[in-house]
Amino acid sequence: MNNQSNTFKLTKKGLEELKHELEVLKTDDRERNLEALKDARAQGDLSENADYDAAREEQARIEKRIKELENIIKHAEIIKEDQSNKVNIGKRVVLQINGNEPQLYTIVGTLEADPLNSKISNESPVGKAVIGKKQGASVTFKTESNKEISVKIVEVK
Repeated sequence: MNNQSNTFKLTKKGLEELKHELEVLKTDDRERNLEALKDARAQGDLSENADYDAAREEQARIEKRIKELENIIKHAEIIKEDQSNKVNIGKRVVLQINGNEPQLYTIVGTLEADPLNSKISNESPVGKAVIGKKQGASVTFKTESNKEISVKIVEVK
């Protein structure tokens, strides 16, 4: 998940969301998990206690995610606001892909990518193709499956 330079490119909003998730994990989720562990221990024999095993697995998941988030936050690089008309991380762009209806996308770092919510990673095939291009430009590229895609940059916001 980590990129070459050991930094994670994030929007300011993305970093705030990760900090919030970390806070919830450290407080609410840890507390809920401790209660589940206590309840499971109270049932007696731990060797065949499915509730105890599940609570221990959940504890491991919570602690792993906390470490992961702390590392990301420690090595986060906030994407600077770019006033140019070039496509870059943090920009909102209207793209027309393969002649379909133009749609608004946000170019984000890989950690914030969420294609279902129109957030395209700068390292995705479409992201790589449009980064650095100006409004009005058209670009064609081939996917890993050798399918040709054409993208017109309708607007850069």
